[in-house]
Amino acid sequence: MSSTSAVAALPSHLQLTRCTSSLLPQTLTSPSFIIDTKNKSYRHQYSNMYFTRLAMLKQPVMDRASAKWKDLPGKPVFVRRVLDVVKSQLCWIIGTVYMDMPLKPNVLEDLGRDYSIPPPPPREKFHSEDDAVMLEDESGRVKLVGERLHSTRLVTGVIIAALGMETASGDFEVADICYPELAPFKEASLFGDDVDIMDVDGSSSAKDEYLAIVSGLSMGDPSSGEAQVQMLVEYLAGETGGPDDQKLASQVTRLIIAGNLFSRVWTDNGDEGDENRPRKYGSAAQAKFSTHPNVTLSVHLEDLASVLPVHVLPGGDDPAGVILPQQPFPLAMFGKAAEFETFRCETNPVWLRVECGRKSKSAMPMGTKSSTSSSRSVPLIRSVLVTSGQPVLDMYQYLPSPPSTHLSIACSSLKWRHLAPTAPDTLWCHPFRERDPFVLGETPDLYIVGCMPEFSTQLVGGESKDGKMSRKCRVVLVPNFSETGCLVLVNLRTLAVRCVNFAVAGMVAGGTNSSEEQASDMQEG
Repeated sequence: MSSTSAVAALPSHLQLTRCTSSLLPQTLTSPSFIIDTKNKSYRHQYSNMYFTRLAMLKQPVMDRASAKWKDLPGKPVFVRRVLDVVKSQLCWIIGTVYMDMPLKPNVLEDLGRDYSIPPPPPREKFHSEDDAVMLEDESGRVKLVGERLHSTRLVTGVIIAALGMETASGDFEVADICYPELAPFKEASLFGDDVDIMDVDGSSSAKDEYLAIVSGLSMGDPSSGEAQVQMLVEYLAGETGGPDDQKLASQVTRLIIAGNLFSRVWTDNGDEGDENRPRKYGSAAQAKFSTHPNVTLSVHLEDLASVLPVHVLPGGDDPAGVILPQQPFPLAMFGKAAEFETFRCETNPVWLRVECGRKSKSAMPMGTKSSTSSSRSVPLIRSVLVTSGQPVLDMYQYLPSPPSTHLSIACSSLKWRHLAPTAPDTLWCHPFRERDPFVLGETPDLYIVGCMPEFSTQLVGGESKDGKMSRKCRVVLVPNFSETGCLVLVNLRTLAVRCVNFAVAGMVAGGTNSSEEQASDMQEG
């Protein structure tokens, strides 16, 4: 029985209605990841990005460092150029971190390698005991030393201020380090006069609205379970589960698919010539994509887009450009799903401003196409930043683990005010000349990282002051659905997180009973 007829069979007082939300235009400080025609040139040097990044973040670092170190004994002075540091004088400098790591990929070594033997497999980590930390600006570069660096998490491309003094050998011994820390929150705070902003009509359904996120569907992978994807679609459409499941599904206002929609089907045709053919530096292994997974996925997306808004991001394994920011998929890839206004192909990363909390008087029953007409009241606006995980996975190679984890790195990138500091060093990106779109001019309410090995979440923010609640950003790591069967739901009102796991008997992915829910309403700082 179809979802429409099933809903119509219910008494009118038991019919569930889909909570609705809408997208708002970006603010002036919200980053845009669209590469327009005038910026598509590849003739520029990547050094422009480092100069632009330093210019954009130098003032925030300077302001924070001045406030942090102004009352220190010895009255450290600010030296504007790293090459102007005077020996044995306590001072602080600002620059861009460069990690000199012997294990990092080297283009000269690749060009000089004898291609008669296969290259070694890629390393899981670049980190080693021989790594050196440099700080550079427009004038030059200085080597950072000291015990303080051993307890500091740094990767190439981060803008920092370093307090210390130059040693007799010409190195800069670091006593303390200062980061830009979180950028300002631009959306209105939930605390204060608008604390009850979501309580429109006194009903619980008006209070809790959810953003659903899934990642790593890996359609076409022989080991992935397409039955689980079908269960996911039916769950979000309200066609399966008990009353509690259907009520929760009705509170999902939109779905984000954060990368790796398709899997790579590796070539295995016995052609040794292809295997031994040399590849260019940094290029990914050749892969073939079957059209069958695209057809299957298009049918699922059509079903989803008919009942709720869907946002699709490309990922590292998808048939999309490898450089960041990845541009949107062509709509023609997804057949009839592209005909719905609720279906959107996004860039990777993407910044969304979601307006919710205003219940529609003309909301359609579950299982029918979503309606945009509504009678609005006071809204709640959430800023959402989504990536498909390539920056976090790349930074993970720079740092020892433990203590570093994918979650701690994602949280650190917010404090660094930069999404992808290792681009363009070890992470491919477009050679921007006049701007660095990965610099965060504002902090989102919700930072989502897809294609991660496991689910994890944390709240990141400042300390509470004067007994008042401080603003915090919810960081959510979304695991690959093909491996875990995990759908992540984020409450847009409270930023609490919960997981719904899908599993089929006899399959490894998911690891739990079908549609088993795990409450993960963690509030850690």
